[in-house]
Amino acid sequence: MELKTKVNAEEGKNDLLITREFNLPLELLFRACTEPALVEQWMGTRVLKMENKKHGGFQLETRDDHGNVVFEANGTVHAFVPNGKITRTFEMTNASFGVQLEFMEFEKLTDDTSKLTIHTIYRSNALRDEHLKLPFKQGINWAHNELEKIAGKLK
Repeated sequence: MELKTKVNAEEGKNDLLITREFNLPLELLFRACTEPALVEQWMGTRVLKMENKKHGGFQLETRDDHGNVVFEANGTVHAFVPNGKITRTFEMTNASFGVQLEFMEFEKLTDDTSKLTIHTIYRSNALRDEHLKLPFKQGINWAHNELEKIAGKLK
């Protein structure tokens, strides 16, 4: 089955271009990416902090059934334009591929559809390729499918 979220990783480069068209109005897509309760639902993780503003930050955490932290991520917001763009850092704790810089752009296609483009930059090509060894493409596609399903219920 073809993945709806496209991940373009050009050979020898240190970035990714991730694109996905959603059957969601622009405002609803943006809301699903910025409201903590919605992010928790489609990502399946707790939002410990989400400050949607310039110089704001976020912190995410997932624990297993025994209370052990199995995923932790955080970052700083550098630009925040409602229904337009978010520029932020993204770092997974204890991941060897380090901090990434994400440029997220939200685009209205029609009244009922929108597009998310994420340009992610890594410190090196080797670090980007290390991240891609994980089931990253399948994971982001799954997350975006969940985002569309959960946000779609709010139409």
